[in-house]
Amino acid sequence: MHLPHLPPFLFVDEGVTIKQGFSAHCRKTFHSTDPIFKGHFPGNPLVPGALLAEALAQTSGLIVKPSKPGGYLLLAAIQRMKFPNSALPDECIDLFSSLATRMEALFRFEVYAKVAERMVAEGEVVLCESHEE
Repeated sequence: MHLPHLPPFLFVDEGVTIKQGFSAHCRKTFHSTDPIFKGHFPGNPLVPGALLAEALAQTSGLIVKPSKPGGYLLLAAIQRMKFPNSALPDECIDLFSSLATRMEALFRFEVYAKVAERMVAEGEVVLCESHEE
């Protein structure tokens, strides 16, 4: 499993199943000791939706590889993202992504995240291939 991200901005703990060019199932647990939960929200901590979207984008980034050495994928868009239920600290979040379409350097993925059977995020992310100059 390779992502260009490093802690504290690495939001994939484990690659459960990665089918190169097709789909990925990963896992992430945001621990209650993470400083983000002191402010989101005091007395009622929730995993921020923005972090769920980023975790899904990182999961998507494991499905495709840049076409050139030194290349990397950037998050280009988040589309129709919904958060029907909350994810809580210390819950294991299952992250799912499937490559839906590719147009040259753009990759669109259908994504969702669940805690057990509870849907906590669903939508689409678009990654764009970029290269170091």
